[in-house]
Amino acid sequence: MTDISTRTDLFSPTALGALQLANRIVMAPVTRSRYGEDGVPHGLHATYYAQRASAGLIVAEATNISPQGRGYAATPGIWSEAQVAGWKQVTDAVHAAGGKIVSQLWHVGRFSNVALQPNGQAPVAPSAIQAEGDTYTTDGFVPVSMPRALDTDEMPGIVAQFALAARNAQRAGFDGVEVHAANSYLLDQFLRDSTNQRTDRYGGSIENRARLTLEVTQAVVDIWGSDRVGIRLSPVTPDAGNTPPDSTVMATYGHLIQQLNRFNLAYLHFVEGATATSRSVPDGVDLDALRAQFNGRFIGNNNYNLDLAIARRAEGRIDAVAFGRLFIANPDLVERLQRGMPLAVAPRASYYGGGAAGYTDWPPASP
Repeated sequence: MTDISTRTDLFSPTALGALQLANRIVMAPVTRSRYGEDGVPHGLHATYYAQRASAGLIVAEATNISPQGRGYAATPGIWSEAQVAGWKQVTDAVHAAGGKIVSQLWHVGRFSNVALQPNGQAPVAPSAIQAEGDTYTTDGFVPVSMPRALDTDEMPGIVAQFALAARNAQRAGFDGVEVHAANSYLLDQFLRDSTNQRTDRYGGSIENRARLTLEVTQAVVDIWGSDRVGIRLSPVTPDAGNTPPDSTVMATYGHLIQQLNRFNLAYLHFVEGATATSRSVPDGVDLDALRAQFNGRFIGNNNYNLDLAIARRAEGRIDAVAFGRLFIANPDLVERLQRGMPLAVAPRASYYGGGAAGYTDWPPASP
């Protein structure tokens, strides 16, 4: 076996804002759908994350900031006292294993079903535009529901949901938080002119469409301080039903990134291409040029292997690299990568739902 660290500094300590990391390998937020209807983490989840604590940073799976923000059954929340206590078990276990972990704050917006919403209400969105596709409920997969457009006077309430979740993440012992403004969920829905057809101060111009994301970021920074807050963006990930990305990707996300610079965030976590599928981008889009507009630290994400990570780090295009699916079957992924060891492959059937099988029963690599 070869020690890959002689070829790269990916395995050397670094910092993302106030987050002091043992290495530049990040565990991406990976939804595993192993929670009850109350969205409360427990000992099984603490074990799972502690097993992966050798990552320089763990971004915990996307976590619902409110009952309204929920779009899939069996996903965790961070709005209730029981959820805060459950996450405290997780963060304590990760810290005891020497790791760092941040909470990803998530509101799904229109991609939900009335069965998942409080009192069977319609999901909320920038505009009343129906998404395509199915979501998962306790009755199995069902089509997503027609959303209603948020009123202008409801916007402070959305910001307040993110702020409450940010405070709860502090109480739960997380090391920081990541604002989820990617993957066609609520904040991304506001950013894109394909899903935002509003005519108030939250729609129309690029400045207006970016307003909610910036207001949320400001609220979260006010609670945590800028050096423990990151944000995730995915400029070209298709919306549900393959709704096209924003019509002016470079201008829209360029404006947003330039405005984010004023916060001095800990990092920008960028999906390079279409989430979990392809690294290709539409004509006229240059994600490296967008990245270059961000003044802070940058986490690259999407279909990375070790060689690509080493190459992009050597070129100075990333400061850290996020791996998602590779962490499912390789809890000791950092060691395996560093030592050039074989990687286990998880069957897709083990990705979502169930218990310990396919979750916490993956053995470490042999010496």
